[in-house]
Parts: sequence; structure tokens; C-alpha cells
Amino acid sequence: MFYRAFLQIANFVMSSLSILKRTQVEAFIKVLEEAYKGNRKVLVMGAGRSGLVGRAFAMRLKHLGYDVYVLGDTIVSPVEKGDVVIAISGSGRTALIVTAAEAAKRVNAIVVAITTYIDSPLAKIADIVVEVPGRTKISDIEDYFARQVLGLHEPLAPLGTLFEDCTMVFLDAIIAELMHRLGKDENELRRRHANIEV
Repeated sequence: MFYRAFLQIANFVMSSLSILKRTQVEAFIKVLEEAYKGNRKVLVMGAGRSGLVGRAFAMRLKHLGYDVYVLGDTIVSPVEKGDVVIAISGSGRTALIVTAAEAAKRVNAIVVAITTYIDSPLAKIADIVVEVPGRTKISDIEDYFARQVLGLHEPLAPLGTLFEDCTMVFLDAIIAELMHRLGKDENELRRRHANIEV
């Protein structure tokens, strides 16, 4: 089971590259590039595992020199007009994230939605939507044998795993692109890395 699951997840992430829309990816990179050059703040938010993926991305943005925060942390600066808010939600329906995105829009921040569902409430609020594939079909048929007969096979990666894994790889690739565009190297990132740890 381990090897089947590993291959299924790896293959899904690989195939997601052909699904990502170049115009969406470029718009996201551009807004982050402009935020850096304009000294704008970046707020990253997501709930649960999506929030953990967001935290990892925020850490790398910090290493690049961004003024970046994570929703829910104790130290978060106010979001203002022109700041960038990155909202991560596979379903695009997570109430906390949708509500926070609405608040960001009220102060004229630029809202970026990273989601699987482009018709979701979060996507409708956002200025930029990046459609990252994830698990989109969950069978309503509870009986395992009935699903097998009908050919309805649930993925070996449960719940939102495929979205979260794809988003993690996607955001790591965004960091690589930003390093290139902003002229950063690993030595500079290392200088901003935490040097006091517990």
C-alpha cells in the first residue's frame, strides 16, 4: 500500500503541472514581485494542513526578504491597500479563510486564492485565482464493494492530501522563480534563516 500511495501522489503532482494555467501562475508571480519591489506586506492564510503549507511558504518569503505574516500568529501587522493576501483553501469554502479574504478586500488588499474550485466563494472574492488540482470527486456511495463494481475508486491519499501536496510543490517552485527574478541566491536566504532555535 505504501508504494502504491507514494506513486499515486508523485504521479498526481507531476501531472498537475500540465493543469496549472500559465496566465494564473504568471499573475501570481508578478504580484509577489511587485510587492517586494514596493515594500508591500504579504499575509498568508490557510486552515489546517493548508495552513501548514502556507507557513512553509511564508518562511521562504521571509528568507527572500519579504515583510510577511501568517494569519493567526501573535505578531501580524495590519493589512493595508496594495498589500498581498494569499488565501489557501482546496475547497475554497473554508469559512474562516473566506471571511478573512472578505476583510482583506474591504481594505483594498490584493487577494490571491489558491484553490481547486474556481467557482468557489473564495475564488469569487479574489483578484487572482490560481487553480491547483486536488481531489475533486468524492463518491456518495458508502459501500466499498458497490464502489468497486461501479469503478469508483477512492484515491489512496485521503481528504485534501493531493491538493496540499500539489500546493506545497507549486509554492516551492514559485520561490525558485522569485529567487531568479529578484536576483537572490542561497547564501542570501541563509543569512535570513533563524539562528536561535529551541
